[in-house]
Amino acid sequence: MIHLTRLNGNPLVVNSDLIKYAESSPDTMLTLVNGEKIVVLESCEEVVNRTIAWRARVFGEAAPYLQALASMPAPEPLRVPEQNTPSSASTRHPQD
Repeated sequence: MIHLTRLNGNPLVVNSDLIKYAESSPDTMLTLVNGEKIVVLESCEEVVNRTIAWRARVFGEAAPYLQALASMPAPEPLRVPEQNTPSSASTRHPQD
């Protein structure tokens, strides 16, 4: 989530994963994936910088967990027991 400012000065927090694109004309307008448009005081470059900083923080906090997962042995694959169903029994041919 990135902290931004509406044109009227009110702060807001935006989920940066929902930003489809940002354009400046001259104000910065964010278009979200759901089509909603938000106009903010920050420049497109600042929106990008804040998004990068947010993602770096998230990945940095997740890194120890990912390293722990990487050092764990791979789980055994699940085995599904065979079942005798009426359809599989009817396809069998008796032995002579």
